[in-house]
Amino acid sequence: MQAQLAHQMALAPTGDIMFACAGAAVVLGALAFFFGALLSIVRSDLTGGMKLVWVVFALMAPFFGCLLWFLVGRRDAQRRAGIA
Repeated sequence: MQAQLAHQMALAPTGDIMFACAGAAVVLGALAFFFGALLSIVRSDLTGGMKLVWVVFALMAPFFGCLLWFLVGRRDAQRRAGIA
């Protein structure tokens, strides 16, 4: 049984391994993007209510919410901090 499994692993196409590595890189990148956005939201100068809104939005729509935070929310938070 082990010899058969070793034989199958030796015959595994390189494309499958590359595809698995690329998939893992995409997943790790998405997780880093998500947690980076959450950390950025929590560390921003927004009030507690606005932070909660952004965190809930990021949790409900992980990619789109985080993308909007980095494109719109972060800039707005910096502008509000400069006004206050």
